[in-house]
Formats: sequence, C-alpha cells, structure tokens
Amino acid sequence: MNYYLELFINSFKDFANYTWSEITFQVNPWYVNYFWWLVLLSLVVWVLEIKFPWRKDQPVIRKDFWLDTFYMFFNFYIFKLIIFIAASNVTAAVFEDFIGGDISKWAIIDMRQYSEWIQIVVFFLLTDLVQWLVHVSLHRFPVLWRFHKVHHSVEQMGFAAHLRYHWMENVFYTPAKYLAVMLIGHFQPEHAYLIYYFNIAIGHLNHSNIKLTYGPLKYLLNNPVMHLYHHAYELPDKHPNGVNYGITLSLWDYIFHTHYVPEDSGRIKLGFRGMEHFPKTFFGQLFYGFGGKASNGGEG
Repeated sequence: MNYYLELFINSFKDFANYTWSEITFQVNPWYVNYFWWLVLLSLVVWVLEIKFPWRKDQPVIRKDFWLDTFYMFFNFYIFKLIIFIAASNVTAAVFEDFIGGDISKWAIIDMRQYSEWIQIVVFFLLTDLVQWLVHVSLHRFPVLWRFHKVHHSVEQMGFAAHLRYHWMENVFYTPAKYLAVMLIGHFQPEHAYLIYYFNIAIGHLNHSNIKLTYGPLKYLLNNPVMHLYHHAYELPDKHPNGVNYGITLSLWDYIFHTHYVPEDSGRIKLGFRGMEHFPKTFFGQLFYGFGGKASNGGEG
C-alpha cells in the first residue's frame, strides 16, 4: 500500500513539474510542448472561424465560449494535475501487478517486431476504433449518457466545444485505450506525439464554425459538416441514440452504417431534449450525472 501511495504522490509531483516546464518553455525537445501546442492550435482555428465562418450570423464570442475555453484547460491540465494522472498510474500499476507485471504476454500481436511507423499507424487505428466504441456506449447506455450530456449541451458550435466534456469521460476512455495498447504489446515510439497533435487538430476543426468536408477523404476523416449532425437535436428514426460517432476517423461510421449527413447548411438546432433543465454553469455540470434518473436512450 505504501508503494501505491508513494507512486500517487510522485506522479502528482512529476505531472505538476512537467506542466510547469511546458508553460515556461523548458520542455526538451521543444516540439513536444503540449500546453502551447493546444494554445496555438486553438488560436489558429479561432482565427479561421472568424475569417471563414460557416454560420455567418454566429457571434465570434459565441454562447458559452468562455465556459468551453475553461473546459479545455480544466480537462487537459487542472483535472489531470489534481488527480487523474496520479490515479491512472496507480491503476496501471495495480493492473500490471494483478496480471503478473508484463502486459505484453496478453498481446494479440507483438508490435515491437515492426517499424516505428507501422506501430504508429496500428496504434492510431486501434485506439480510434476503441474510442468510437466507447463513444457509441456513451450514447447507448443511460448511465453513461448522463455524463456525456455535458458535451452535448453546446448550443452554438465552435472549436472550444471540442473539449467541453464531463471529467468522468476520462475514466471511460483511458482504460479502453490502455486495453488497446495491451492488445498490441508495448508501444512507445518516439513519434507518438504526432498522433496527439493530429487528433487534437481534427477534433478542433470538427467542432469549428468552418465548413469542411475534405472531399473524398470524408469517408476517412471526421469533419465539421459530419460532426455537426452528431450534435443535432433532431435525430433520424433509424438512429434514435445518435449518429456520426467518429472521433478522428469517419471510417467506422461508414463501415457500421451510423453515418448521417442529410444536408450541409449548418442551420440545425443542437442539443438534446430536456436541455432547458440542464445546468448552465461549470460547477453545475461538474458533478452532474451521479444522481437522479437517467434519460432513456441517448438523444443528441
């Protein structure tokens, strides 16, 4: 028990120190500075929204803009700093101790025998599929939909809405991605940061007020037009729980027939039924989902 407590404390300190080194430009090499990458990317996409707005009557400082901006830093840094990184490291240690310390023996295939770039592609595809499955679950199961409602409470879409989500979603997604890594053995290529950057960039663009479809690549990459319908208030009868679940890739929605883009005007109502009773403030949403009766299905 002392080992796990020490691991928790050291993980907290390590992440706090690393975050501070990012903020103060002390990260080496410089291009793995996730903090300032998030800031720079957000500013670039925001400028693109201003210069090339899809919904031209939507304000530059749209409804809940500052709430979503706070969510970006809360979910990526404050929540992780306070508990999640430390708790995740302890959980991983407990899990590895439980299965005997070597997760590679559970791997379906040992990716270490392949080149780093093959590892990256396989890791990217597998983790994106796992996240797609988790996302579907967040809509299909009422107990999970309670938490996911926070993300769907956006009424005007913009880049920062990407990271407005309940902190419990970290608890759902992270073990799933950990399982994906376990299935392919050890994965620690030096260029894994490229996946992180790419995923955040696509996520920001998917939620932005910019009309993009990427042409033929729409069948591979998620895009703002497709993702807007994921947030639609009115859903097709064929898919009452949701559509367009893709995180970075749209591929899975086309494979599993959950894609739905009836038109591309961008003039649709967003949210879910009962939004008028949903908390509007950060602190109102912080512990939302732990009590009360869950709605049926996963509207929105």
